[in-house]
Amino acid sequence: MSRSDMPHNGKGGGRRLSGEEEAILRATKEIVIKFIEMGRCSPASFEEVFSLVYRTIKKTLNNS
Repeated sequence: MSRSDMPHNGKGGGRRLSGEEEAILRATKEIVIKFIEMGRCSPASFEEVFSLVYRTIKKTLNNS
């Protein structure tokens, strides 16, 4: 997922996040933080891990 695919918080002239998008980003952040704390995510893999977690959460919510 490229940066242009990721929603953002409306700062800098972009669109505002929906409640669901905000919740997905919050959950993704918490999960990736846990991965970092456990040593499962490094600075080199951060972007890939964040994107994978984000897509997985979004897909799970859309399928429920």
